[in-house]
Amino acid sequence: MKKHPIFTLVFLCYLLTVTKTYAKDSILLLGDSVSASYGMQQNEGWVHLLNTQLEQQNAPYKIINASISGETTTGGLSRLESILNKNKVDHLLIELGGNDGLRGFPPKLIKNNLLQMIDIAQSKNIPVSLFSIKIPPNYGPRYTKMFENVFKNVAKEKEIKLIPFFVEAVITKPGLMQDDGIHPNAKAQPIIAELVKEDLKKLFQSN
Repeated sequence: MKKHPIFTLVFLCYLLTVTKTYAKDSILLLGDSVSASYGMQQNEGWVHLLNTQLEQQNAPYKIINASISGETTTGGLSRLESILNKNKVDHLLIELGGNDGLRGFPPKLIKNNLLQMIDIAQSKNIPVSLFSIKIPPNYGPRYTKMFENVFKNVAKEKEIKLIPFFVEAVITKPGLMQDDGIHPNAKAQPIIAELVKEDLKKLFQSN
């Protein structure tokens, strides 16, 4: 039976619509322990909770969590190329630097590592966003200021989105931190999931 061209065109348009409806952008989260469910079960962590919400709400994106406890910017840089080669990634979200700062690593090293990660992603036409990491003032105000400025300067230099660090929203609230005072506990994870969900919504609306 001969097919009429108009029916073929309508069918193709339908397929494109269905594909677009079900296709989701993949956000690669390259982070450390605060994104790796440290001190709790994986399904209690904010990334799992957020992905569950995004799926239920049929959001146009999902998170691939490549976070590792103890990770530094040097470690993230060494892993990034391989991860990008093995996954379909539409956006890179970097949450690294906290462990560098807690160990007193030179801000210049942290900045160079972040710049290299961004360059790798952008060379593959992958947009990048960066969390503005904060650390306790263990090494004095001078180091703390230099550390925090790294993220501001990198975002400005590379013209990428700088996202507020979610730990700031829970660290001063009673009962939301683990005993170490650094990692949010299980009760804090739904709060973090909501915060990041709103940040992602703004991020993708602006793109």
